[in-house]
Amino acid sequence: MKTLQSSGVILTFLTLSGCSSSLEEYQGTTPEFNLQQYFSGDLTAWGIVQDYSTKTTRRFCVDIVGTWQGNQGKLHETFYFTDGETQIREWALTVASDGTVTGSAGDVVGQASGAANGMSFNWVYTLTVPVDGSEYDLKVDDWMFMLDEHRMMNRSYMSKFGVGVAEISIFFDKTSPLRKCR
Repeated sequence: MKTLQSSGVILTFLTLSGCSSSLEEYQGTTPEFNLQQYFSGDLTAWGIVQDYSTKTTRRFCVDIVGTWQGNQGKLHETFYFTDGETQIREWALTVASDGTVTGSAGDVVGQASGAANGMSFNWVYTLTVPVDGSEYDLKVDDWMFMLDEHRMMNRSYMSKFGVGVAEISIFFDKTSPLRKCR
């Protein structure tokens, strides 16, 4: 009987963990996510990286500058990790007439793609991540959620061969006066 109960618990867990959010779930939620509006000008974010066991392995602050000309945008991100490492990522973004977004960056394999609905934005891409002298291409499933006009939460799920290897949580803020990382 215990084996049957354990099997039921495991099956329920696998079924629930197999479910992922979809943008449709956020239809009509507010405040509405607007990529060009939110990522325009200066903003700052703070985050943590957690490994597969949910142990926090890194903390960081990132200063971001977003500029737009029509539907073409650039995001300049400077990451300051608490271990002293600094990383720079520059995104080139395009917003299509249907609202979908594509983008590229030096450490992104191919094109990133995303879309918004209600308060959320889902961004999917493959990121080349250096680890202990090696590089790994990890799939990133990025979910951004507007809290209000100045603040946003971001949850990123990183995987390799469909297996979760890390999660990143980031809090964005563009409240004036802006608090910069450095």
